[in-house]
Amino acid sequence: MRITSLVLCAMAIAIGGCGRGGPNYAPVSGTVTLDGKPYGDAVVVFLPKATPANPNPGRSSAGETDEQGRFDLKTDELIRGAVVGKHLVKISTRGPVMQFDPATGSPDNAPPTVKRDLIPAEWNTMSEKEFEVPPGGTDKANFDIVTKK
Repeated sequence: MRITSLVLCAMAIAIGGCGRGGPNYAPVSGTVTLDGKPYGDAVVVFLPKATPANPNPGRSSAGETDEQGRFDLKTDELIRGAVVGKHLVKISTRGPVMQFDPATGSPDNAPPTVKRDLIPAEWNTMSEKEFEVPPGGTDKANFDIVTKK
């Protein structure tokens, strides 16, 4: 029985941690909508927030939305999910994009291969949006983005 426990703990360490060995990851999925419609061209990034007690909380996670706006997060090491705890959330349009200000439009010298980012800066470059990843994970990381018209 004791050997089985040691083997299981060794396997857990190899996969991602046993006890205090490293950050806990939990599966995270959800949906992105833009002005009430599923947005299938987004990249969702979760950046773990450091605290005084945990100055190095772990790796960031990201996922791309499908046609229904659904995404699943993974780390750069292909670990499914995100670190348990509080994250800064950044969402942007996939691919080479240019920020677009509805008041002034796009720059005249914008390359034709670059699409404009429909997602407002307060969701990407200037984001202060947060999401708490619970220990058991969630499939309700839903983000409803409204553009200013």
